[in-house]
Formats: sequence, C-alpha cells, structure tokens
Amino acid sequence: MGSVQPPPLGTFKVLLVDDHDLVRVGLRTVLNEVEDMQIQWLEADNLHDAMRLYGAEPDVALVLLDLNMADCKGLQGLRQFIEAYPQARVAVMSGTQDEFVIGQAKGLGAVGYLPKAYSPSLTRSSIVGLLTEYSYAAAVAAPAGASAVRFPRAPSASSYDRVAELGPRHLEILELVLSGCSNQEISNSTKLSLGTVKNYVSTILLALDVKSRSHLISLFR
Repeated sequence: MGSVQPPPLGTFKVLLVDDHDLVRVGLRTVLNEVEDMQIQWLEADNLHDAMRLYGAEPDVALVLLDLNMADCKGLQGLRQFIEAYPQARVAVMSGTQDEFVIGQAKGLGAVGYLPKAYSPSLTRSSIVGLLTEYSYAAAVAAPAGASAVRFPRAPSASSYDRVAELGPRHLEILELVLSGCSNQEISNSTKLSLGTVKNYVSTILLALDVKSRSHLISLFR
C-alpha cells in the first residue's frame, strides 16, 4: 500500500516562475493530472514580471520560484519577493540540493524547497501538500538523495535542521508517517518488516526530539 494522499480540494491559483519553457510545461502537466483539484496558472519567466503579476493577483495560493534565472541568481530573487510581499507563500525550486541554501531559503521565509531532480509523482504530491497545508517531508527514491522539503510551520529553529540530517530511508518513513500511514501500512509499502519499521519510527522521533507520532505530525501542520 502506498502513502495515503489527503484529498485535494478546491481551486488554487499558482504563480509559476521559471525561465525555461519546458519546466513550466512539465509542472503544469504534472499538476493538472490531480483529480478534484483545479489550478489557475499564472506564469512568468523573470522575477520582474512575477512580482508584477503577484501584485495584481493577491489571491495567489502558492508561488513556485526558480532560484536561477537571468535576472535573479540564488536567493536574491526570493529575498526581493518576500520583502515586497511578506504575505506570499513562496516555494523555491532548484536544480541542486544544497543544505546551506535550503536553510537560508527557510530563514528568508520560503514555505518549501523543491529540487528539480524529482519524479513527476513526487513533484505532484509535494506541491499538492503545499497547497492543501499537508506535509510531505521527503521523496521515496528521489535521485541522488534529493528531497522536497516542506518546512515545519511552527517548530523550534533546530527542528528543520534535524529533518535535513535524516537519511533517505528515514525520510521515506517520515513521509509515510506524516501522510497518516500506520506502521503496518508502512511495512506493506516499503517491504520492510514491521519490527524494522517500528525501529525507524522510534529513531525518527528521537532524532526530532518529539514524544509521539501526533506530536510529530503537529510540527508540520
């Protein structure tokens, strides 16, 4: 049994900012396949147009912002966007996974970090998670250990750092726990024994310094 998907609900307006046409087409295609969810797309291929569009569309639910475009390199674009629109929910996209950059993006106010080296299904579930306020902390079998990070809403500053330090298998188990799977369902999905799953869950709780599954889930909602 795979991870339990929360039901996508409603219509969302998403501002997609990337200077590569194929990336924008790919993301639209992936998200338009989600049942029971409609997305109204706004698109820009540079930071200037993106900020203009957002200013005219205050009900944008999520901004997907590429970190490497011609008119904004690295985190400068994110910084400018958040300074201009502090209420914006911005998830940054990058071709690499750099823990320092991820931490800096969180500190600047990003709500998540999405590596481009991500499978279509996991890209879909991560963005759906961001849109519907559910958490998907990691990818199953993401290439080169890449993971899409949904930043915790209200934990201590060190909680994110601890998530970033977990290994790929722990992140896989964490995603399933946050998706509502029981230990038995995780065992069925991962083909791990029930005892092994219990050990992983216990290790995750210890690593993140939480007392229970419910406490763990509450950090990401």
